[in-house]
Amino acid sequence: MAFFSKLRERLFKSSSKLEEGLDAIVSEGEAATPSPAPPDEPAPSTPAAGPIGRLLRREGPRRVLDDAMLESLEELLISADMGVDTALRVSANLAAGRMGKRLTTREIKKLLADEIARIMEPVARPMPIYARRPQVVLVVGVNGSGKTTTIGKLASQLKAAGKRVVIAAGDTFRAAAVEQLQVWGERAGVPVLTAPEGSDPASLAFDAMEKARADGADLLLIDTAGRLQNRADLMEELAKIVRVIRKRDETAPHNTLLVLDATTGQNALSQVETFRKLADVTGLVMTKLDGTAKGGVLVALADRFGLPIHAIGVGEQIDDLAPFDAQEFAAALTGLEAE
Repeated sequence: MAFFSKLRERLFKSSSKLEEGLDAIVSEGEAATPSPAPPDEPAPSTPAAGPIGRLLRREGPRRVLDDAMLESLEELLISADMGVDTALRVSANLAAGRMGKRLTTREIKKLLADEIARIMEPVARPMPIYARRPQVVLVVGVNGSGKTTTIGKLASQLKAAGKRVVIAAGDTFRAAAVEQLQVWGERAGVPVLTAPEGSDPASLAFDAMEKARADGADLLLIDTAGRLQNRADLMEELAKIVRVIRKRDETAPHNTLLVLDATTGQNALSQVETFRKLADVTGLVMTKLDGTAKGGVLVALADRFGLPIHAIGVGEQIDDLAPFDAQEFAAALTGLEAE
């Protein structure tokens, strides 16, 4: 798929880091523990000839999977921001039943990709689209996470799929966020409801519900502020937005998306903890995977929280936000070529 190629290219920092680390682990072990010749045969003085020999050389060195190698693998995964608990669990599962076996770098990459995909597959789910109109999607996240851009891309993609969409620029304290949404709205042909700077976001959300109903919109996407330095104020602001929109629809919001910046690394975990308390988060979107060498944080998030990962972003273009695919992500992260 085109997006896999783009993902593989954009995740080169993560994949090359893991690949180089795995190469080093295997090479060091191979040099320290060369493969002994069978007792009844002399060690060959020259590399093996023929197709089998060429295949072995192409596969590269092998190393015995032992405690030292397992420890090195754990350290490598932690350095890729997978987190201690997840790194230990992934390494242990990879090693189960394989201790003492001689493995190539590619074999380890394949095992690692399979284990990562196993963790990610249960959470790889697109944002559900409901029959209720308008479906209210509350989008939360810290300022600078890519929240506004994500809303614009999502609105544009939904419009292209034939949905009627309305955007509410609910971060009324940041003029730049409002302007950015207006640009996306013009590009996608989607109305963007705004209010004067400093206005009450809940009042804007109420007006947006009215407009979405009047327009017969399928979806209403509501941007929100992300000022975590005063959590009490932010919690009250989000709670008020929810109270107000529930006056129009007691089942709203139907989705609460948390947008996370991959470059924040392990801080993404604490952000999930915080926003789960501030809002009833139903799914995640991870942005800026093209700007980090630590894409493993997404594995840690899946392993720890089990929240659906709806989409990932790897760039600024409209098609750089795509549904999350566990197999593609695992292959891209580990540097495993597409089969």
